[in-house]
Amino acid sequence: MTYSGMARGSLTAAAALCFLAGGPAFGQSASGHFYGGITGGTLGVGPELGYRLSDHFGVRGNATFLSVSHGFDSGDLDYRGKVKLKSGGLMLDAFPFGGGFRISAGARLNGNNGRVRANATQSRTVGNRTYTPAQIGTITGDAETKNFAPALTIGWAGHNQSGFIFGAEAGALFQGKVRIRNFRNSTGLISAADLETERRDIQDDVDDYKVYPIAQITIGYRF
Repeated sequence: MTYSGMARGSLTAAAALCFLAGGPAFGQSASGHFYGGITGGTLGVGPELGYRLSDHFGVRGNATFLSVSHGFDSGDLDYRGKVKLKSGGLMLDAFPFGGGFRISAGARLNGNNGRVRANATQSRTVGNRTYTPAQIGTITGDAETKNFAPALTIGWAGHNQSGFIFGAEAGALFQGKVRIRNFRNSTGLISAADLETERRDIQDDVDDYKVYPIAQITIGYRF
């Protein structure tokens, strides 16, 4: 064999070895992608950052904020509730098929809280007595949840490639029951016993809402 033939053979063998050695790297080229974006939904709106560890696992975190107002009835009074959503957390993502479908579990530091408020334009029963609007004035109370809440969701995160992404997820935040506290009225003319009865009535209304629904979408870019 000539020298040039040996050289060509050596180069061919070296190229083959390089290809084989690079094979796992090519297989893992989809991993190691950071992404950043904005998420919005029932948890609120805020920034989200994530890292796809491999085709099958990832981790992400976000912080969300939103204020929501709504009305509701309890007993003989019409209330106006204002909820401030503010929470942040981490989720571990499992991609069982190596694509975009994911199953996620994690937890959030839950700062969600609210306030309830009622005024009367005619005589209403509060607790066990009937009071005039002047006696009722304004009734207010606070609504709180526990500070730590586990979360479980399923969703879609797009394929593990660089570029713009669209993600969606649905699931549950296990925040426990909402606690109604600090019931008071502006005039001081409603008895403490009647105010406590009114507070317990609202507490009974919300005791069944121990799981908060999660429905979020995310738009961002994966690098």
